[in-house]
Amino acid sequence: MKAKWVARAVKIGAMGITAVVVFGFVVMNLWNWLAPAVFGARTITFWQALGILILSKILFGGFRGRPGYGGHWRRRMSARWEQMTPEEREKFRQGMTGLYSRGGAAAEASADPRPV
Repeated sequence: MKAKWVARAVKIGAMGITAVVVFGFVVMNLWNWLAPAVFGARTITFWQALGILILSKILFGGFRGRPGYGGHWRRRMSARWEQMTPEEREKFRQGMTGLYSRGGAAAEASADPRPV
């Protein structure tokens, strides 16, 4: 089981590195093709192209990830919520309150005594 996850991580890492290299070469070639002719700029190296790519990501895209990240989780949780009975929903709420409140176990003890 662990080997499966390691193999998957290696594949994802290789795909990520390949994507960075490809985007770097695309930026470098586009810059070297257009910028000298249009703006009179100098040609750049692969590493400078990666720097431009990272700088543009920081300035214009940020590092927030994909738009709508977590959408699958939200849809799945919403479907589960709809299938719960009111008693199950209340039990879930109280469990989450105990997990994420500042007092932890103390918050559960002082919770209002509503019937479950």
